[in-house]
Amino acid sequence: MDAHETNLPQNNGELAEEKKTAEAAGESTPTSAEENQIEKTVEPTSKLTTKEEVLAALEKLAEDVDNINKQELDSLKQTFYRIHNAQQEAKKQETEEVKDENETPAPVIAEEDPLEVKFKKLMASIKEKRNQLVAQIEKEKEDNLQIKLSIIEELKELVESPEDANKSYQEFKKLQQQWNDTKAIPQAKVNELWRNYQLYVEKFYDLLKLNNEFREYDFKKNLEIKIHLCEAAEKLCTEDDVISAFHQLQKLHQEFRDTGPVAKELRQEIWNRFKTASTIVNRRHQQHFESLKEVEQLNLDQKTVICEIVEAIEYDQLKTFAAWETKTEEIIALQNKWKTIGFAPQKMNVKIFERFRHACDEFFKRKGEFFKHLKEEMNANLEKKKALCEQAEALKDSTDWKTTADALTKLQKEWKTVGPVSKKYSDAVWKRFITACDYFFEQKNKATSSQRTVELDNMDKKKTIISKLATIDESVEVEEAEKQMRELMKEWNTVGHVPFREKDKIYKQYHALIDKLFERLNLNASNRKLSNFKTNISSMQSNNSSQSLYREREKLVRAFENMKNELQTYENNLGFLSSSSKKGNSLLTEINRKVEKLKADLELVTQKIKVIDESIKAEDNK
Repeated sequence: MDAHETNLPQNNGELAEEKKTAEAAGESTPTSAEENQIEKTVEPTSKLTTKEEVLAALEKLAEDVDNINKQELDSLKQTFYRIHNAQQEAKKQETEEVKDENETPAPVIAEEDPLEVKFKKLMASIKEKRNQLVAQIEKEKEDNLQIKLSIIEELKELVESPEDANKSYQEFKKLQQQWNDTKAIPQAKVNELWRNYQLYVEKFYDLLKLNNEFREYDFKKNLEIKIHLCEAAEKLCTEDDVISAFHQLQKLHQEFRDTGPVAKELRQEIWNRFKTASTIVNRRHQQHFESLKEVEQLNLDQKTVICEIVEAIEYDQLKTFAAWETKTEEIIALQNKWKTIGFAPQKMNVKIFERFRHACDEFFKRKGEFFKHLKEEMNANLEKKKALCEQAEALKDSTDWKTTADALTKLQKEWKTVGPVSKKYSDAVWKRFITACDYFFEQKNKATSSQRTVELDNMDKKKTIISKLATIDESVEVEEAEKQMRELMKEWNTVGHVPFREKDKIYKQYHALIDKLFERLNLNASNRKLSNFKTNISSMQSNNSSQSLYREREKLVRAFENMKNELQTYENNLGFLSSSSKKGNSLLTEINRKVEKLKADLELVTQKIKVIDESIKAEDNK
């Protein structure tokens, strides 16, 4: 008899117990639900701020393709193109910047980015290596499958030769070791292959006549191993890196599965201990990714709101240079805000960025079209004004005073109907036109000396009006002061021309007084209106009409926005009027007065809203 045969069980009871031991070996196998929880991820690469840093990280990954993480690779790719697209957008905006408010840039041909070329080559190299690695792994799995199939066949032969079972024990142990040494196989074959292996292992144990002493020794060694695995799993429950802990747990599961059975009375206890620790590690891993998903969803929501803001731009309302520039600043602010928001969920990250980029591209495309059209209009206006200059210059030496004066007056009216021109040409073309007109009228005034007497008389009348305006001081009531001022202004407009050399001086004296009176009258009127408004608000409070306060506030806010838009329109129009205009000073002054009045009205509305807010706060504190 062989030496190892003396340690085999000698009765049917021991064989039955041995068979149960083999069956219990499957109890240490982790459930499929636990196996399917393996998930790979990496932390976002938001700390990388330049394409060179991304390339350096990518080159480092390329050195160890075997351990590359696909999600980390995708994250680097997203980071690279986020930086790349931001740079491209910045270049695009630089080319679209006009040197003055009326110019648009010439188109620029995009240049190939050498860093992007290098990035693509690295990605292609990594992809090729990964494909080779995957193919190699799949081949190894197929080879391992064939090895394990041959092991099962050999076990089958051992089982089918019961008369030689005792002598085949050492061979059986070698097959077990070979099975454990043979690693991954195709996932689709894992369970079926494991069941077949366990079947023949159990059958072989049924054939063996191992004695209780040997079996207890085997159980004891297996118990020591599984206790060690339990301790390792329990230690992972407090591991800071939950992802690393999860992957280490998978290796422990495989070792637990490959370790043989323990004594029957300890099997459930040892498995429950290992399973409890596994559950904690798996739960921490799952909670980690649920937290990441919540953050990514919040990022997606913020980015969606930004997209909706850009997409909701009402292009029909952007009719002036100032309006486009204000909106451009808003878009740039949104782009900067976008850069501070982290990644969205992976399946939506590229889509939401493409949506945002498309909306921004549409805005800057529309802006370019607007400035192109504006430039074309201004060029056309410049040609029209040059033609008017030529006509005025052709008439300036005429001595047919009446006919020529009427013709030049008609040209001046036509000049006002022509739209604005580029700022760098506006002063020069206006000076050319007004110089020709002024030259004619100066010559005409010299030739018509009788007109001089009339102009002197007009100057005396206007000086008298100025003296009367100066007497309207603080002692005159607001209503009376406004009435007197309006009558004097009307009288001023009926008075004809004054001597050319005096017209600017007397004009400035007149408008200085008018501006001062308007400022005082507007201020006094605003104070009176605000006082009356406070009285009305107090009446609302005494009647407990809090709802009326809210309605009044809403009405004032709407009025504020309307006046603000009207003020912006006037200010835009001022930008298109020539500051050096002499004949057009009246229109310029009138618009300036309206602007000042609107500002005063805006301040009054602001004060009214403040009064209501204080009243509402007082009501809430009662």
